[in-house]
Amino acid sequence: MHNTEKPKSALLTEADMALFVDYYQLTMGQADFDAKNDAVITANYYVRPFRSSATQGQYLIAAGLEQVIHYVLNLRFTDDVLNYLARRGDLGADYLASLRDFRFDGSVFAVPEGSLVFPNEPIINVTGRSRDVQLFETYLLCVMNFQTLISTKASRIVYAARGRPVFDFGARRAHARDAGVLAARAAFIGGASGTSLVLGGYLFDIPYVGTMAHKFILERSTEVEAFREYAVSFPHNTTFLIDTYNTLDGARHACIVAKEMEARGERLRAVRLDSGELLSLSKAVRHILDGAGLHYVEIVASDELDEFRIDALLKKGAPLDGFGVGTRLVTGANFNSLTGEGGPSALGGVYKLVERDGVPVGKLTLDEPAKATLPGRKQITRVTDADGYFCKDYVTLWPTHPEPSPAEPSSAEPSCDEPSGGERSGGERSGDGLLIPIVVEGELVYDFPNLGEIQAHARAELARLPVAHKRLRGAVPYDVELHRVLDGKPAQGAAL
Repeated sequence: MHNTEKPKSALLTEADMALFVDYYQLTMGQADFDAKNDAVITANYYVRPFRSSATQGQYLIAAGLEQVIHYVLNLRFTDDVLNYLARRGDLGADYLASLRDFRFDGSVFAVPEGSLVFPNEPIINVTGRSRDVQLFETYLLCVMNFQTLISTKASRIVYAARGRPVFDFGARRAHARDAGVLAARAAFIGGASGTSLVLGGYLFDIPYVGTMAHKFILERSTEVEAFREYAVSFPHNTTFLIDTYNTLDGARHACIVAKEMEARGERLRAVRLDSGELLSLSKAVRHILDGAGLHYVEIVASDELDEFRIDALLKKGAPLDGFGVGTRLVTGANFNSLTGEGGPSALGGVYKLVERDGVPVGKLTLDEPAKATLPGRKQITRVTDADGYFCKDYVTLWPTHPEPSPAEPSSAEPSCDEPSGGERSGGERSGDGLLIPIVVEGELVYDFPNLGEIQAHARAELARLPVAHKRLRGAVPYDVELHRVLDGKPAQGAAL
């Protein structure tokens, strides 16, 4: 029997985003409602230690906060949503009625997007009524885990490119449509120069770029004809894809059209390699271009690139001037394409209860201690050395009074001078901590920066991270310690 309904887009809208929850968040809400549990809790978002630090690195760039806060402030249970939930019969009418007027009146403190963070550090604290806070878990983890994964991956690729531009080409390989546009956003935060996805430009003002596909060339009788027609339409921004038939012949054909462009007062900007052995081909193409006096024409490369391949190509002298990176960026590919090391392309971020009515709580998980949690609402204090480089983070319990200075380092530790906190935007201050007020008692108190400002913040943060922590291979773990104010507390969870 055929389905007579019209095709559905299956895109998430504000009207149905209340259903972007795992069902147990609603069943626990029902049980809390029945038990009249109105406890105020704090849930903490953090990332567990990497399983494959050799391929995933030793740092993270936080990304996704803006979309999380949009969800927190705009989550509503419409009549259609409530009626849908009621039809199953598990949830009581009184509990569902209580959701009709849902408005979050708690607080969110978080590390600003673009900030460096490290495993086991608090990235977001959400404080509010227990059954409200738990509703955010699925959406928050989905958005933060994905965007933080991609922004960090992009930063590693940009680092490997040594100042050459990197462009996100990944939308067609993204794991769903929302992932494509959020990956473009996160990749830009991580340092990408632009994206091929026009929607990324429309929504986030990311520069979007594009040249031609093999289809454009195959439709013409000759490669030279295709290049000529494209150059007429885009005389000031022309890049030729030269590997449709034979890359070196393509380079020679590009030279013919480039000389014709010169005669018109125009210049070919670049040629693009999208297949083959990029090291030898790029050197041969550079020789052909230079032999024709086209020293100004750049060579850009794509084709299953990642930080490891780019690093290897440049170390061997590949004359490449830019990179388009798709699959291994947009999926956050957590493996070394040269050695085969690595694991699943996912970030192990979790959202855990750490405090109830002001009392720190945590789980032991004796059967798997790595999954134990560190009790208490927490803050981060970052310390710099004499040269202004980040050298240590202290994780502390959330201060109820001005935060004490970090413990003095031992002589074996880096020389760490002064705490370095984040910028603030209204609301309660929290010493020099990196987590700043975003939402206070249900009201937004933070002015979200634009994406260019977030990218600049990430760039500045990375510039202050010592090279030892940024290496693609053999990166040294960053020093994260529990602050002495935790000593003697009735903690029931794991140490860092």
